Amino acid sequence: MADHCFRLYVAGGSANSQIAREHLEAICRERLAGRSRVEVIDVMKQPERALADGILVTPTLVRIEPSPQVRVIGNLTPRAKVEAALGLEEVSS
Repeated sequence: MADHCFRLYVAGGSANSQIAREHLEAICRERLAGRSRVEVIDVMKQPERALADGILVTPTLVRIEPSPQVRVIGNLTPRAKVEAALGLEEVSS
């Protein structure tokens, strides 16, 4: 069961979107091994979803669970700051 749920909004294959995907994959693999779920939403293919969710900039990562919801905008660097924003500094792998 995933105790961390993330939603990553990207703009197609743009450089920053690709970097954000790679960084999120690494964080999930190294810090949350098997305890995370990620939904990737391409705003180029689903613009209505981005608008409905209030996403104005990509890439944007939203931590859905655990509450409260947290948003991180950009390519998810520097990693230490991203992990701290997501509340992962205390999570051991």
